[in-house]
Amino acid sequence: MSEKVNSAELLMLNCEEIRRRSTKAWRVLPNDRLHWKPDAEAMSCIEMIRHVLEGEWFYMQMLRSGGSVESETSPFNLRPYTNVENEITFAEPYRKEFLALVRSSTPEELSAKKVDRTDKGYVRTFGDFILRMAYHESVHTGQFLSYLRMMDAPRPSIWD
Repeated sequence: MSEKVNSAELLMLNCEEIRRRSTKAWRVLPNDRLHWKPDAEAMSCIEMIRHVLEGEWFYMQMLRSGGSVESETSPFNLRPYTNVENEITFAEPYRKEFLALVRSSTPEELSAKKVDRTDKGYVRTFGDFILRMAYHESVHTGQFLSYLRMMDAPRPSIWD
């Protein structure tokens, strides 16, 4: 990073750090536990990973459109669940696209452009929306670590 850090660089750093920690947690999941979940109502481990990766795609679409998008349009919809690495690999081009969108945002765009989700009860600036997306992933990473604890699986230290 440059000596004088701009808003987009800080958002990028935050998104990259969160994903680094998420993948560190996801990659320790034993293949025989992909579909483990704590109860019938919860997402399974692989569903949660997909939810985070697909969610990022949806957030990117909302940033581009300036509002909510239809959930049936995702490139993730028809993909079978296979393993963690396949999920990460499939999502990588969309991840690069998302990071390029963040990187190209000016400070003015981050503070002035809006994402209107009045259908969900809020309108946020681009910068705020990107932070919320990152928070969403962080929450699920913590949830995933709890899953690993409940199934007595190894848990990586993500606090390096």
